[in-house]
Amino acid sequence: MTDVESAVADAHRREWARVLAATVRVTRDLDLAEECVQEAYAAALRQWAQAGLPDNPAAWLTTTARRRAVDAIRREQTARARLPLLITSELLAASEPSESCTAAEHPDALALIFTCCHPALSQDAQTALTLRLVCGVATADIARSFLVSEATMAARITRAKKKIATARIPYRVPGPAELPGRLRSVLAVIHLLFTAGHTAPSGPALLRADLVDQAMALAELLSELMPADTEVRGLHALLLVTDARRAARLDGNGRLVRLGDQDRSRWDMTALARAHDLIVGCLRAGPPGRYVLQAAIASLYTQDPTDWTQLLTLYDRLLALWPSPVVALNRTVPLAMVAGPAAALTEVGRLEQDSRLAGYQYLPAIKADLLARLGRTAEAADACRLAFTLAANEAERAFLADQIADYTQLSWQPDQPEQPEQPDP
Repeated sequence: MTDVESAVADAHRREWARVLAATVRVTRDLDLAEECVQEAYAAALRQWAQAGLPDNPAAWLTTTARRRAVDAIRREQTARARLPLLITSELLAASEPSESCTAAEHPDALALIFTCCHPALSQDAQTALTLRLVCGVATADIARSFLVSEATMAARITRAKKKIATARIPYRVPGPAELPGRLRSVLAVIHLLFTAGHTAPSGPALLRADLVDQAMALAELLSELMPADTEVRGLHALLLVTDARRAARLDGNGRLVRLGDQDRSRWDMTALARAHDLIVGCLRAGPPGRYVLQAAIASLYTQDPTDWTQLLTLYDRLLALWPSPVVALNRTVPLAMVAGPAAALTEVGRLEQDSRLAGYQYLPAIKADLLARLGRTAEAADACRLAFTLAANEAERAFLADQIADYTQLSWQPDQPEQPEQPDP
């Protein structure tokens, strides 16, 4: 890859959302804006090779894309009939970007994120549109992420764009009254992307690095655009501390490694330190929200020795704030360390009655571990077999097969290695 190609690729990764958002202000049309931005990046490959790299690639790309948009609108007088977005007058009146402007000085990218994550759209549509418009991911790659054909995904994205137009969804950052509810949707989409990449729902690989990296980039961008919001910083910290262990999650043979057995020298200590600073700052700013508490819990798990009592306290606070059955299940891990595996097993038994956890493979997996610690290895093997049938990720299935072999003292292979659908964690 040449220096110019590398610079364009870096600008695509870092600046796509800002350039597209600024262009939408001119076109009032998502499709036309995308087309103009793509042309701008193609022009950059040619012109930067001849004239050298500009001092501010983002400003160069934005100016080029906006000028192409203006030319296209002048050529096509019927442009107003093309899926218009409801643009606020202040954004329409905005001037060309200056060479010194920063992302935080312009609401364009933030407005684009909130538009893609509008509650009028389904969560699948929000996620797909965010990947396409905010991250600049190709439709074919998004289709592979959702395990659908490229044509199906293209149609889904088109429908989402049309809904934005027909529902007259405003292209703007929500006002103070509606911001909290709308922000929750944005954070949920980013977290969903990260979760789907951190442990791939199916397939041979444990990690979908493309999804993780896109979620990390979105969290970074949102933190830059909304630095005063503690939940935004909390989500960023949660993703940092979780992804910091990426290199140690598998051993040399591709086998899943428990957190307690991971080689900590392979953890990204810079990311952990950055997450720690974010968490401390959020906790000092006031009562923590869901993502700040989750980040604090994830950070505590990286400490040696682990403060299980503090972890249980944090889980109690998180459960009171966000009464999720998954949180209640995860809480049984520190509960077992504080009150013993029998107490945790009783709680797991109660959670087995919750229909929302039906088919959730981590419930029988946790149950198996608790049963084994109580010496009930035959029952532990049965629970582990159930977890195996529910899992669709090959790395997780291999780990569970090893656990079953340990519990039964025998080499174990499934009779029918079917791949059932895995629910979202």
